[in-house]
Amino acid sequence: MTTTRTAVVTGAARGIGAGVAKRLAEDGFAVAVIDLDEAACKPVVEQIEAAGGKALAVGLDVSDEQAVQAGVARIAEGLGAPAVLVNNAGVIRDNLLFKMSAADWDTVMAVHLRGSFLMTRAVQGYMTEAGWGRIVNLSSTSALGNRGQANYAAAKAGIQGFTKTLALELGRFGVTANAIAPGFIETEMTAETARRIGMDFEDFKRAAASQIPVARTGKPEDIAHAVSFFAGEGAGFVSGQVLYVAGGPKA
Repeated sequence: MTTTRTAVVTGAARGIGAGVAKRLAEDGFAVAVIDLDEAACKPVVEQIEAAGGKALAVGLDVSDEQAVQAGVARIAEGLGAPAVLVNNAGVIRDNLLFKMSAADWDTVMAVHLRGSFLMTRAVQGYMTEAGWGRIVNLSSTSALGNRGQANYAAAKAGIQGFTKTLALELGRFGVTANAIAPGFIETEMTAETARRIGMDFEDFKRAAASQIPVARTGKPEDIAHAVSFFAGEGAGFVSGQVLYVAGGPKA
């Protein structure tokens, strides 16, 4: 009898996280759908269950140490020991450096970096004990630098260093760690950016697509495909890598 492996996806109520959660369910994983608001996770859980999958909605703040520990214990009991972790939860607090508040800096660091650290630390014990695990962290092309995003760019660059260190520490236990750095993906977050700069979202997407070699913007499914690869049985010899999913070369 095969046991269904459990995947944990943070920031999964919408956007990239929801796309990843649904794809991993299609791949046969039981999926813990994590977001700040548990009720907001329910539609994703219902879609997974309607398609014949198994999922659990979990509301927690990934930057809260006790909430993370309690949430991961609940997932292990309700779905099974976590075998895949996708650290996707994120926020933006964009501004030029001279206008950026310390609170804007701290909030972005707390969710992206502290959150990824706390979630990974909480699940790695289950993975090392099982001798198998997959950690996929969401970075961004902004890690290469992006005007108005000193906080976000620093956090997303930090994710890459974190990922490479996880690969070095956990590899001997059968656990891989990789990062995905999306380019322009059509989500509520990019729609929010368009609103902030006073631009229609369709115009914003067209302007972005004109700068992308494949001549289109990305969708959550594009990232979900990449996560599916890293989370798979066949990707066991790929670790410590950063994959730019951006419609063209980035470095």
